[in-house]
Amino acid sequence: MIPPRLAPLLDQFDFARERLTARIAGPVVDSGDGTDTRVGPMTDEEYFWEPVPGCWSVRRRADGPGARATVLVGQGDWGRDSAAYPHPWPPPFTTLAWRLSHLAELLTLRADHTAGSHTLTRDDYRVSGDAAGAVAAFDSGADAWRKALRSVDDAALDTVGYCTYPHGSDAEEPFIDIVWWVNQEVLHHGAEIAMLRDLYRERG
Repeated sequence: MIPPRLAPLLDQFDFARERLTARIAGPVVDSGDGTDTRVGPMTDEEYFWEPVPGCWSVRRRADGPGARATVLVGQGDWGRDSAAYPHPWPPPFTTLAWRLSHLAELLTLRADHTAGSHTLTRDDYRVSGDAAGAVAAFDSGADAWRKALRSVDDAALDTVGYCTYPHGSDAEEPFIDIVWWVNQEVLHHGAEIAMLRDLYRERG
């Protein structure tokens, strides 16, 4: 049984996840008025497109971090631009690759720290160096997070620190607030990714 308070948040997550997946993978996406709009799959060129100078992105580890970044987080041959707190101000503009990698990592790690080993860190997360891999990683992370949500009961929703994710406010927040926060991350980064796809299409 899904706790009644969790049901609308789970429905919202499913809607946002489905819409973003369609937007980045195609072949069609709901345009917002109930009609289908054809959308091609994201290309590697689009994945790495930097619309302004000095973007934070996903980069080959051998190339080192980008402007104002001090480290490439993640495991493997690729990493995502980052820096220790306090982050640079104003915040660097981030590419589609950066935003999608951030979302996939957030979902994967929070799933682990809710219903998994409670051990994964950003250094354990393998960053994708191509668009198809990034789409698959987002899908896998979303599946893991949804499975974790389905494992909780009503008491868990009120438990402060139920999720032990180490990179947010999870230790100070009841779990239901974390569920809400993850939804808004998918919603707002999903909207940013959709806008970047539109800008890329019209860049010429």
